[in-house]
Amino acid sequence: MTAKWNPIIVPTPREVQPDFEFDLKGEVCPYTFVKSKLALEMLEPSQILQVVVDNDESATNVPKSMTNEGHLVLGTEKLNEKDWLLTFKKK
Repeated sequence: MTAKWNPIIVPTPREVQPDFEFDLKGEVCPYTFVKSKLALEMLEPSQILQVVVDNDESATNVPKSMTNEGHLVLGTEKLNEKDWLLTFKKK
């Protein structure tokens, strides 16, 4: 049985400007979360990280994991047929 991933689409507020952008296309879970978390750790509290992933599994799981870590998910947007833009605010 194949898992069906259903990322929740959350439009990123237009006024949000990322402090750091990270392209994780080609990476899969759990690496997308681990690398996103490491990137966020380099930022100061309240700074913004934007990550691009190219699979529904990462677009579903990375926001959930970031929420579990206490960070704020500002956006989960589908850019095209396979790419997702994930936006997080560091706690």
